[in-house]
Amino acid sequence: MKKTGAKIFKEVNVVDCGSQTDRKISMEEKAPTIPKRRQELLKWNGWGYKDSKFIVNKDEHVEFTGDRYKLSGHVMPSLREWMIKTIGISLDHRVQSQPELTAADIPAPIKNEAFLHDLRNARISHSDDSQDRLFRAHGHTLHEVFILREGRFSRIPDLVVWPTSHDEVIKVVELACKHNTVIIPFGGGTSVSNAIECPKHETRMITSLDTSQMNKILWIDEKNMTAHCEAGIIGQDLERRLDEKGFCTGHEPDSMEFSSLGGWVATRASGMKKNVYGNIEDLIIHLKMVTPRGVIEKSCQVPRMSSGPDIHHFMLGSEGTLGVVTEVTLKIRPVPTCKKYGSIVFPNFEQGVDCLREIAKQRCAPASIRLMDNEQFQFGHALKPDTSTLFSSFVDGIKKLYITKIKGFDLTKIAVATLLFEGTSDEVASQEKRVYEIAANFGGLPGGEENGERGYMLTFVIAYIRDLGFEYYVVAESFETSVPWDRVLDLCRNVKDRLHRECKDRGIQFPSFATCRVTQTYDSGACVYFYFAFNYRGLTNPVKVYEEIEASARDEILANGGSISHHHGEKRTKLVEHLSFWTSLYIDSHTLHGRR
Repeated sequence: MKKTGAKIFKEVNVVDCGSQTDRKISMEEKAPTIPKRRQELLKWNGWGYKDSKFIVNKDEHVEFTGDRYKLSGHVMPSLREWMIKTIGISLDHRVQSQPELTAADIPAPIKNEAFLHDLRNARISHSDDSQDRLFRAHGHTLHEVFILREGRFSRIPDLVVWPTSHDEVIKVVELACKHNTVIIPFGGGTSVSNAIECPKHETRMITSLDTSQMNKILWIDEKNMTAHCEAGIIGQDLERRLDEKGFCTGHEPDSMEFSSLGGWVATRASGMKKNVYGNIEDLIIHLKMVTPRGVIEKSCQVPRMSSGPDIHHFMLGSEGTLGVVTEVTLKIRPVPTCKKYGSIVFPNFEQGVDCLREIAKQRCAPASIRLMDNEQFQFGHALKPDTSTLFSSFVDGIKKLYITKIKGFDLTKIAVATLLFEGTSDEVASQEKRVYEIAANFGGLPGGEENGERGYMLTFVIAYIRDLGFEYYVVAESFETSVPWDRVLDLCRNVKDRLHRECKDRGIQFPSFATCRVTQTYDSGACVYFYFAFNYRGLTNPVKVYEEIEASARDEILANGGSISHHHGEKRTKLVEHLSFWTSLYIDSHTLHGRR
């Protein structure tokens, strides 16, 4: 299809449609938690903070370092044996990451001097420092992190720019178009869809447009219960600053410590508490996106419009291929006065799924309800820290005796759901009563508040464990899908079976690990999230083998009625193919992501 010569979109000034400025609360500007030079705080070749990681200590037990999380500073006495038994690791076989890459290991930047000259004149902060560039050359797919540990990127950004406002983003994009350079938007760097990896054969100058300095909450409107924010703000900063005024968005993706608001929009994100607060598309009132053809935005900030297709859905999930999200107006709510965790133990995964379906049917789901299969329950139990007192050990023994001997549950079959209730005290009490009554009809037993809180909080540290796996020849990754209720059990069983078969067919000599959990529920279906890992000792190209197996698993997902993704997004090469019609017709986005 030929590219259109006319400008389809033009910049439109936002009309507040009668909103009064005197009811908007201005917010004090604060420095972001993640610094401009990310390498000062974050790992260069793994997940999260430098001071937080799983290690095998001198006593050969697994320990989690640092002091940022509830698990920090604790030993997990069962985890080593679980890793040996389940995945076949050996403490005698260890592979160290390569030393931190320096300028000598990184491709020299391609420079477009005219672009750089105009950028300096515009006084927009930028850098071609090798570490600044490397930190924005990748997300967190297995492929990308493995390259950091053992290889080299053949292409990384040539420049990093840090605009501080919507207007500066417009200027950067205008200059990129003028001088024929490439822009890759960068938010929190947590992408798992290769969305920020540079095209290998791109010969033009590539600029990573880092939105991290666009981190302000511009205003809060208490009357309309909205907040207008710059898109570079990180999730933990957004919630903390809103909380200071008594509000929240309630959007908590697993990556919220590091991912950005603009990234949530660009990936069509989902959070753990979506049952109450909704997915990101449910929270958005207004967006601004800067494209090579101008600024796309609606003409007013209202809860709903029926005048044609919703342009927000055109931007949601575009993963930086169409433009740069710069500002977002979100729905907010008062911080709930009561928060309570809980858990339910089911005799098996099948009864747990049936229970979640009934809870969804009756529309009484708590803010978060997530069901782990038995393999994931065993994994979570192995992650339990050694903080037991004699009394707590006695209580745990009584609980185990009650579940196994009196109730007859088989510990090799049980499934566990973790719960989070939010609202007023009365609302939480009423919802608890109803959920536990439904669970009882499916053989479910209350598992305690402590187990629920521990399961919920493990979400924020579980990503760190892959880095420990790398050190002992284990590759691991997660992927997810959305599936109708009547296909959930078949899909879970068939995908796990397919993963194990594919490992066997490829000659992997150690046991593979495949587990799933139901993480989000809807009227008509659920999100199912898979973890998959194997010990690659003896393989020459473990990443290639992993990617082939995952591709087979995704084929199995599609064959069983699931979607390619629920919230992680699609690999960028496929996404660009799917969006090529739109970009050629409307936006002409050859400047973004190296498209030609």
